[in-house]
Amino acid sequence: MSARTGESVFDWIDTRAEARAKAGLARRVRPRPATSTDLDLAGNDYLGLARDKRVTGAAAAASLRWGAGSTGSRLVTGSTELHTELEYELANFCGAQSALVFSSGYAANLGALTALTGPGTAIVADQHIHASLIDGCRLSKADVVVAGHCDLPKVAHALSTRGKRRALVVTDSVFSVDGDLAPLAELAATCREHDAALVVDDAHGLGVVGEGGRGAVHAAGLAKSPDVVTTVTLSKALGAQGGAVLGPSRVIRHLVDTARTFIFDTGLAPSSAAAALAALKVLREEPERPARALEVAAELANRLRENGFRVSTPAAAVVSVLAPSPEAAFGWAEACRAQGVVVGCFRPPSVPDQISRLRLTARADLTEADVERAVRVITETGASAGAVSRPR
Repeated sequence: MSARTGESVFDWIDTRAEARAKAGLARRVRPRPATSTDLDLAGNDYLGLARDKRVTGAAAAASLRWGAGSTGSRLVTGSTELHTELEYELANFCGAQSALVFSSGYAANLGALTALTGPGTAIVADQHIHASLIDGCRLSKADVVVAGHCDLPKVAHALSTRGKRRALVVTDSVFSVDGDLAPLAELAATCREHDAALVVDDAHGLGVVGEGGRGAVHAAGLAKSPDVVTTVTLSKALGAQGGAVLGPSRVIRHLVDTARTFIFDTGLAPSSAAAALAALKVLREEPERPARALEVAAELANRLRENGFRVSTPAAAVVSVLAPSPEAAFGWAEACRAQGVVVGCFRPPSVPDQISRLRLTARADLTEADVERAVRVITETGASAGAVSRPR
């Protein structure tokens, strides 16, 4: 084919696609129906609030009152009274001085990292941080050092050898792949010893970890710390959409002036802000929900481990079950789906340790019958996938 036609300029995409398919790494978008009898262990609706009538009703009412979209960036026409109320309630619930709502958790992470660093500063990042934090590090133009997973000595060494530059340590609270918990109190102490700030992505902690689901940062006693900034998402335990940055008031004021994903992005839709507000109210009124999500996660992990699988020990609602290969993980997930149990399938490059696995997400609204069904299906299909590490 002649290059003059322009038809071959993307041939490299086909080559890459073929290579991904051979490696078992091809992905596809699979629309879900509005209603289903499948058991969902793949989504992040940890508290079962995404379909709660109090939450969906608030979203519908907000759309009728404020419109389907926010109509502009937060600094132009995109801020409503709902956004201000949500920021107040989030800060109050999590124990922070102030909060700033973004259109997504991804945007919150990008905005926080790029606004708080820059050329000439240093970032020390945990090896297993979320992709949004990795992208924030890349965009920041700071000098980035990747420390081993939850490796406090490596963090301390990186901070002690950085010179006189401003420094920021970045970590997830609950890591999204294995569901383990970062040593937040120890990290904060290390940061203070070396005059550095700490940024914590508490996306998988909010609504699940700590007193009443106030998050891992609150549980570690760091919510009001002047040198700690927290990012959260509203799309997991709160069942809505959007993200936020929580922290000292001067940090939040700085983000309003400098965070590009806040300044130049269309504001969060009013319906999502209202849904998150309603979910926070439910969480305050029903503090037993986080405990139930933790209970379900522990039961799934324990029973699958007893059945011979290599399973993580969940600190929140994420349970990781290792698979022998990307192909095996994909086939295992498809076999589960065929039997009506939907699970997450994590394969390289989405997993920092390059080990494929099923990722199960516990929910507070799962019954004992649901747990029994999930364990049975995952066990039966896992044996065929070669995922059992030892005989039962």
